[in-house]
Amino acid sequence: MLDIRNLTVEVEGKTILKNLSLSIGFGETVLLMGPNGSGKSSLIYTLMGHPRYIVKEGSIVFKGKDVTSMSTEERVKLGLGAALQFPPKVYGITLRALAKKIVKDEAEIEALASSLNLTNFLDREINVGFSGGEMKRAEIFLLLLQKPSLALLDEPDSGVDVENMVLVGNAIGRLLSDSSRTAVEKPSGLIVTHLGYISRYVLTHRTYIMQNGRIICYGPTENLVNDVLKHGFDWCTKCYGDRFPCTYLGDKV
Repeated sequence: MLDIRNLTVEVEGKTILKNLSLSIGFGETVLLMGPNGSGKSSLIYTLMGHPRYIVKEGSIVFKGKDVTSMSTEERVKLGLGAALQFPPKVYGITLRALAKKIVKDEAEIEALASSLNLTNFLDREINVGFSGGEMKRAEIFLLLLQKPSLALLDEPDSGVDVENMVLVGNAIGRLLSDSSRTAVEKPSGLIVTHLGYISRYVLTHRTYIMQNGRIICYGPTENLVNDVLKHGFDWCTKCYGDRFPCTYLGDKV
């Protein structure tokens, strides 16, 4: 589904991603964890083709096609979709109006909005006056309507209270376990998270740890999430790979 090879990215002359490699198979969902400022969100923007993020080296291959130089619109048509951590406010366009641009079925829109407690937001301007949690739910709502082949989710579990975390987590789980698609069509996911709470609601195949613009290790989600919560991210740089099946990719401290 997605194959990132030796990716180096700059923003305004500053290197923010360094020789990064990561692969996601069809039907796989992976977590990407790391401290603030480690480059997690930058990877999402790069994958979506944001013009500020300049690929200096490496490649991004999606569904067998090199998309490194493609526009955002071309990537979306291929099946990439993203729910951003800080989506923009859109004045003059309601959530319902945008939803109808994605699907025509009003009943589907209403049902999905209801499942995310967004019914009362459908006729409001997008993200205008929304709380952080409400914006997160609106982003997930639009992504679910889009039904992308690969869903890129930027910290869906941050700024969300417990009740709405259940709604968001279950909604993401439904998207990524869509049984109506064949094995080759089955959606994949890359979920950026700081503390990994979303892993309680979504089945993931592995977790990558990122620091200073690099992937430093990957391994089983449950082990990595639990140990990061207990010891912090610096723990990963000391390579405890002998404790469980973790592959370390950085320089030992």
